[in-house]
Amino acid sequence: MRRRLIGLAAALAVTAGVSLTTAGPAQAATPAVQITKVYYNSPGTDNRSNSSLNAEYVKLTNRRSTTLNLKNWTLRDKSNHVYRFSGDFRLASGASVYVHTGRGKNTSTHRYWGSGAYVWNNTGDKAYLRNSAGTLIDSCSWGSRGSYTNC
Repeated sequence: MRRRLIGLAAALAVTAGVSLTTAGPAQAATPAVQITKVYYNSPGTDNRSNSSLNAEYVKLTNRRSTTLNLKNWTLRDKSNHVYRFSGDFRLASGASVYVHTGRGKNTSTHRYWGSGAYVWNNTGDKAYLRNSAGTLIDSCSWGSRGSYTNC
C-alpha cells in the first residue's frame, strides 16, 4: 500500500512538472495584436504640417486567426499621450492598421490621432498597447538612432 502511495505521488509530481513546462511557452505566446512598426521620426523637417504629423505612425497587426474588436483599446507613449479606438473597430486576422499622429479620415486600415503635435520622441520612447480592460498587450521601445523601428 505504501509503495502505491509513493508511486502515485511520483506520478502526480511528474504530471505537475509536465504541466509547468508546457505553461512556459503559452506565456511567451505572440500577443493577439502586436506593435509591428513605429515610424517615430517623419521624413524631412519637423514643421508640424499635417502631412509631416501623419508620416509619424504606429503599425498594429492582428496575429490571431480571428477578427478582434479593438473598441476602447489604447495606444500610448511614455508621456501618456493616449489614442483610444472608439466605436466598434474590427481588425481582421492577419490585417494591420496604421495609427497616424495627425488628422485624417478614419478607415479600416488607417486611423488618425488628431494631434497637432508630434507624439513619438525621436530621441527614444516606448509605445504601449492596452486592451479595453487596461491589460498591457504589447509594447515597443527605441533609442535615438534612425527614423523607425520594427518591433
